[in-house]
Amino acid sequence: MWSPAMLKIKIREELRSGPGKGMRVALPAPQHLHWCRDEDHGEGPLSTIYLTIASKSNTIYTPTYIIQTYIIHISIHHTRQTFPYYIHIYIFMVISMTRLLTMSFNRIFLSLVLVVVTASLVADARPATFLQDFRITWSDSHIKQLDGGRAIQLVLDQNSGCGFASKSQYLFGRVSMKIKLIPGDSAGTVTAFYMNSDTDQVRDELDFEFLGNRTGQPYSVQTNVYAHGKGDREQRVNLWFDPAADYHTYSILWNHHHVVFSVDEVPIRVYKNNEAKGIPFPKFQPMGIYSTLWEADDWATRGGLEKIDWSKAPFYAYYKDFDIEGCPVPGPSTCASNPSNWWEGTSYQQLDALAARRYRWVRMNHMVYDYCTDKSRYPVTPPECVAGI
Repeated sequence: MWSPAMLKIKIREELRSGPGKGMRVALPAPQHLHWCRDEDHGEGPLSTIYLTIASKSNTIYTPTYIIQTYIIHISIHHTRQTFPYYIHIYIFMVISMTRLLTMSFNRIFLSLVLVVVTASLVADARPATFLQDFRITWSDSHIKQLDGGRAIQLVLDQNSGCGFASKSQYLFGRVSMKIKLIPGDSAGTVTAFYMNSDTDQVRDELDFEFLGNRTGQPYSVQTNVYAHGKGDREQRVNLWFDPAADYHTYSILWNHHHVVFSVDEVPIRVYKNNEAKGIPFPKFQPMGIYSTLWEADDWATRGGLEKIDWSKAPFYAYYKDFDIEGCPVPGPSTCASNPSNWWEGTSYQQLDALAARRYRWVRMNHMVYDYCTDKSRYPVTPPECVAGI
């Protein structure tokens, strides 16, 4: 018989391996699914998939023999345990007494055990909060926790900006946050979300920088990649929505094959591992997760032509749904090289067809700057641009 922890792990494995058949599983946070295929639903981010809890040998774990409706609502929150999720499961059942009475005792017993095990999972669950994974690094008076620590408010005024960082560093994985940016006139401000190796000379870094603008003008997001100390690989994309009107999900996927920057699961930048062609790729140094809100009106908006309007201060940005999935350092030495990590799986080694189409759409319609085509800075095209980014 499986223990609660083993069943929790099995559920996570089945969830990550893709849709099956049997139980209906609804996830209130579809971004945790990333992109997957489903014959019944087509291709894209799914809010509902079908999951099978597989059996071993002749032991029956699927409770469909007695349950007419078995709906599991799952929310996933990060934890620093060996398996990086707690799973909250809430069950709503309608049991057919007729079929229940005709079942063998063995099936009834196993089904009841599943109910007991699931109840123990609910007791084991806990919500994710800011301070579980992060610490304030700059001006704690300008960071306010909201909703019991499940969200935070960052403040920029004439006295100070602010910032925070993860308590641990990670080597490969995926990190995401939901952010609501500064509304209205945000020219001269920068809201940054990035990974950094925190090393002085040979630095690795993966950057999201949200560049404020005058009211009515689009927000630009600038991405940059530092590998083995070399950066200056900026690209800018105008966001196709108002990022201050609501929360949107910004994520960085980092594995041995590429780095993917995504906005609401739409890839806006891919940096491939072209080490075979002599191009550096960040893979040796663990990185922490950082975020800051600060004044940068010497360059952020129209190259510094638009200055910050302090009469509009204070400026506020909001964060929630902090999600880190990766190999913590220090931690198990074999984690980063383990090919069974979900982020190293075949479906994450390159963009699938839909993601590739969306990536091309972003680059064709919303990219406003690409260092690869800036001949004033790079008369000779950088090698990674030729090799494919």
